Amino acid sequence: MATPEKTAAVAEIVEDFRTANATVLTEYRGLSVGLMKQLRRSLGTKNKYSVVKNTLTKLAAKEAGVDLDPSLLAGPSAVAFIKGDPIDAAKALRDFSKENPLLVIKGGIFEGKAVTTAEIMQLANLESREVLLAKIAGAMKGSIAKAARVFDALRIKMEAGAPAPVAEVKAEAPVAEAATEVASQAKVEEVVAQEAAPEVVAEAANAAESTEN
Repeated sequence: MATPEKTAAVAEIVEDFRTANATVLTEYRGLSVGLMKQLRRSLGTKNKYSVVKNTLTKLAAKEAGVDLDPSLLAGPSAVAFIKGDPIDAAKALRDFSKENPLLVIKGGIFEGKAVTTAEIMQLANLESREVLLAKIAGAMKGSIAKAARVFDALRIKMEAGAPAPVAEVKAEAPVAEAATEVASQAKVEEVVAQEAAPEVVAEAANAAESTEN
């Protein structure tokens, strides 16, 4: 018979599974209390890193509708419930595990699908949504400035009575490069999930299309 404490613990884990954007299961055997605190700080305040009991986590995953591989809950387990940017969290876990090999990243769930350790590392190697948007915005700004100079030159020539040359304004290389980078990273993310940041890809496509038009 389940005790009130176990019931409450399972309910908390169920809520964590349901509200997380991604979940990463780890083995923390050998990590000191100080290192665990350091890891939690590196993950940021939006994410939660909890030492869990395997039996309760299995029950919680089933109740939350999460298809969790039982092998991920072998040994002393701690779970990172990612409620912020999954890419930033994956980077934090990757960097911490490099400095502290006792942290073993076993796998997890991303966008409702099971992911391996290798796929989590692929996610960690991507640039965050904010970085990609900043690159696109900077490239677009440069293209708009160039277009403004071209049109201003045409206006001056027309006012002076000179024949107006046919001007073809193309997207700056940085725009194309930024859009290509977003598309390339989207393909990597498809290995991890269907799409990690669909808004970025859509915005990149719209940016390139509007610049070409």
